[in-house]
Amino acid sequence: MELIKKIISYPLTILFYLFFGLTLLVFHPLQWIGLKIGGAKGHKTIVNYMNLMLLRCLHILGTSITYKNKHNLPVDRPLIIAANHQSMFDIPLISWKMHKNSPKFISKIELGKGLPSISFNLRNGGSVLIDRRNPKQSLPALSGFGKYIAKNKFAAVIFPEGTRSKDGTPKKFAHTGLKILFKKAPKALVVPVTINNSWKLVRFGNFPMGVGVKLSLEVQEPLEIDDYEVGELLEKVENRVTARIKN
Repeated sequence: MELIKKIISYPLTILFYLFFGLTLLVFHPLQWIGLKIGGAKGHKTIVNYMNLMLLRCLHILGTSITYKNKHNLPVDRPLIIAANHQSMFDIPLISWKMHKNSPKFISKIELGKGLPSISFNLRNGGSVLIDRRNPKQSLPALSGFGKYIAKNKFAAVIFPEGTRSKDGTPKKFAHTGLKILFKKAPKALVVPVTINNSWKLVRFGNFPMGVGVKLSLEVQEPLEIDDYEVGELLEKVENRVTARIKN
């Protein structure tokens, strides 16, 4: 069965990349128009639909997507969304499924140029670009990002593992970014989020893609920053994210 899936995945992957690439090319000028005419709100609307279309592209591969959220997340206060990281598709997944909370991302600086739609959104959509090799740039950038999230009541999305898990097994969380966000956005609600099976989309690399993947995003019970000491809060966030990961 796995051999059949892999054989089928080759033509489906070609079709997927065709539509995925077209989506990025079409939405690049649309983002520019949305920003110029409608400002930040107009740009956000375009980006929301772009992320929806990027997820729709995954259906070409037979991907099913499940979103579980039993918690009423407020839209009138900042959030800090801490999630495990398995592939680049985690970003449109969170962006669309949690778009009401205006998620903004912490991204590596290299993605800020050269990629249609993606680079434009990162530069103009309120996300922050950091140079992981340069603390003199990354730490002040994270501090400013935390203040920005707190002021505008947006959701900061952070992947504390730092890099993607290639087989779904969670890596130990790095705490620096979370600590900065806790400090700069002390009234934010911390939302642990678990992503499952995203890694299976790229289990063979970028070509061919995995087919028939059951992708899921699950929101865990939120945490108030003021209710815990920093060390305890970090431990609870990590435990809630990783406890629901299924390999």
